Amino acid sequence: MMFEYFPDNYPWSMAAMMAVNAGAVMSEVDEALKPLKSIAGANDDAANDAWHSQWMMLGERSERLADQDDSNGRILSAGAKYFRAAVYFMTAERMCKSDSPIRIETYKRMLNVFRKGAERRAKQMEWVEVPYKDTSLPALFYPASKDVIINQQDQPCIIHFDGLDVMKEFLFLAGIAEAYAARGISTLLIDHPGVGEALRLRNLKLFPETEIPAGAAVDYLEGRSDINSDRIGMAGISLGGYYVPRAAGFEHRLKCAVAWGAINDYGKITQGRLDGTGTKLSVSHWEEHMNWVFGTTSPQEILDVTGRMNLDEAVKNIQCPLLVIHGEGDRQIPLEMAQKTIREAINSPRAELKVFGSEDGGIEHCQVDHGALAVEYMTDWVAEVL
Repeated sequence: MMFEYFPDNYPWSMAAMMAVNAGAVMSEVDEALKPLKSIAGANDDAANDAWHSQWMMLGERSERLADQDDSNGRILSAGAKYFRAAVYFMTAERMCKSDSPIRIETYKRMLNVFRKGAERRAKQMEWVEVPYKDTSLPALFYPASKDVIINQQDQPCIIHFDGLDVMKEFLFLAGIAEAYAARGISTLLIDHPGVGEALRLRNLKLFPETEIPAGAAVDYLEGRSDINSDRIGMAGISLGGYYVPRAAGFEHRLKCAVAWGAINDYGKITQGRLDGTGTKLSVSHWEEHMNWVFGTTSPQEILDVTGRMNLDEAVKNIQCPLLVIHGEGDRQIPLEMAQKTIREAINSPRAELKVFGSEDGGIEHCQVDHGALAVEYMTDWVAEVL
């Protein structure tokens, strides 16, 4: 089970565990969050403002210490602290309302320290722009390890989409790209429409046809001389459990697909949450966040979009190997949705469901209680396939 720092506030508890999975220091987290325990249950604007302030305190401390290391020539230590500051700033930003100026200010600060961290600790990373319609999508390209790939001009690559409320920097800090690199696979971590930089700084909204941005990512990779275009796969976390099977059902250049958290029917999930009978929420201002992501203005408009976000048509068209990873005790998405996706993937040559149970751990949504288990399992699986 997930360690619930706030038993009366699931979104806060989950966000705290996400931060730890991405490199936060537990003693610092406890220092910052202990004063919030008495107000967590309210989950109102005042409580979420306090949440922001406490995480900002940690981020500013880590950034200050990183600057000191940097000025003394301690580059690796500085990089580690800049990365940790990025974790704290992104966690502070997570519970802000979309129209709050402080949200974008905090987000930009996160981008700044993340880049400083990468310049010192991950010099092989590339910041790239994926051509998309009349604009582009921001992404991070992380190459396969030179110790694993003999021919650097023939690398397999995994395209990694975000969820509803995570971003490419979180995926990197959670160790995903480095795990793939160690197995000989490059990674394209991309902020697609509706998430991360694409939403916050470019106002690109989410829509159901995720094969469109996925196709743009494949086009980009096919244009790189170091990537083998016959060995491109795709993975997605949380709502990525819809994004990726949907894309794979219509973008047949993908050679494998990984749904990390199986959202088979987002309309059904959304309806339950809006009428108060549904599953746990991932962020404090969930309905407001949904309107921001989709560009909608009402519950009915949200339902109009999410009602189209099911896999009934797409999953039967998947022609590549498919892995679905799910937690037995997922409180956001029922296990039956994962089972349905696999059951209906009738044209996949290798449709597999991995359920993490209480005996081994990782039972929560996207294994937020033990993220390393999921990262290790899916990267091993993709390495076998690609």
